[in-house]
Amino acid sequence: MTEPGDFLRRLFATAVAAADPAVSLARHLPEPPRGRTIVVGAGKAAASMAQAVEAAWPGDITGLVVTRYGHGAPTSRVEVVEAAHPVPDAAGEAAARRMIELVAGLTPDDLVLCLISGGGSALLSLPATGLSLADKQTVNRGLLRSGAAIGEMNCVRRHLSAIKGGRLAAACHPARVVTLLISDTPGDDPLDIASGPTVPDPTTCADALAILDRYRVEVPDIVRAHLASGRGESIKPGDPRLSGSDVRMVATPLMALKAAADLAHREGITPCILGDAIEGEAREVGKVMAGIAMSVAAHSLPVSKPCVLLSGGETTVTVRGDGRGGRNVEFLLALGAALAGHPGIHAVAGDTDGVDGLEEIAGAMLTPDTPARAGALGLSLAASLDRNDGHGFFEALGDGVITGPTLTNVNDFRAILIT
Repeated sequence: MTEPGDFLRRLFATAVAAADPAVSLARHLPEPPRGRTIVVGAGKAAASMAQAVEAAWPGDITGLVVTRYGHGAPTSRVEVVEAAHPVPDAAGEAAARRMIELVAGLTPDDLVLCLISGGGSALLSLPATGLSLADKQTVNRGLLRSGAAIGEMNCVRRHLSAIKGGRLAAACHPARVVTLLISDTPGDDPLDIASGPTVPDPTTCADALAILDRYRVEVPDIVRAHLASGRGESIKPGDPRLSGSDVRMVATPLMALKAAADLAHREGITPCILGDAIEGEAREVGKVMAGIAMSVAAHSLPVSKPCVLLSGGETTVTVRGDGRGGRNVEFLLALGAALAGHPGIHAVAGDTDGVDGLEEIAGAMLTPDTPARAGALGLSLAASLDRNDGHGFFEALGDGVITGPTLTNVNDFRAILIT
């Protein structure tokens, strides 16, 4: 095996590459229709997915997708719009409105290819009637700070939207809708990827209200009234407008983890995939993973060293401090504090889209000498964790992982190497 840091960085790069739409999307495309083909979509991978469709599609296409600022890619027939994430902006609202207009008036002979990936919930932001973009921005900010799980956040978002929760597919009726998904959510539930714009939603306005109350998220009075009245109900299972909808999974977190595991095997390191759908507070997951790593080091349980523990999913961060953080660097702070410089344990954690939280940094590396090097700079893992300052901490050490926009997104990737 090569140097631990290089090995872990290559594992991360391999996981990201496995989710590249150019590699996997073409084989999921349907047959061309008798009528028109319209492409719409949203997410951090939307532009690269549109590129892949253009390269493989045998007939005429037109359309519009929206992606995060800086995540665009050159296309010739499908327009790419960039907008804000994770808090929506007017560019995303305008793009969503145009999509609804673009799919209006279609026939049963027409086909809509809907390209959906993580990040679409914020990028595809069309407020329900009576609500404003400012209302949705307030709700989003509150949810992001609350510690709510991604499924809970998306439940609220669906019931405040005019395009999520099956509404985009309903607007396409009677055309056939084929949704191509790159999953960034634990369990790969299409309902939670970009808040399910093309799939039915069994949850209710009452569920959304309960989530806001559970996490004590303060929202504008008009938002609470909208939910309490039931006006925000989404498209439910059995709705005939969704009968022609077909959902196909292009890439998932497990695919990325398996690609990394294959690389580890080739280099003589035993991989152990702990799960692709791990949720919970990032700092608590970090403590648990530290316990597993130390069990491997001391007792060869649940696997013998040298090995690498791989995991994916989407943790959460309840913001308490004033630092610059993201869920992957928060995980590493907690992992490092629990390991306390344990020799022979290295780790990487990063978001496969290249952005951990609000920072243009994918994640970071943790080494046995991280606590000592931090101490020499007057920093500590525990104090930085208290401030939610993971990016500040790892930036000071020069241990950030910076990839730039990867143009895909299969959520968090974590690898802990025990030698």
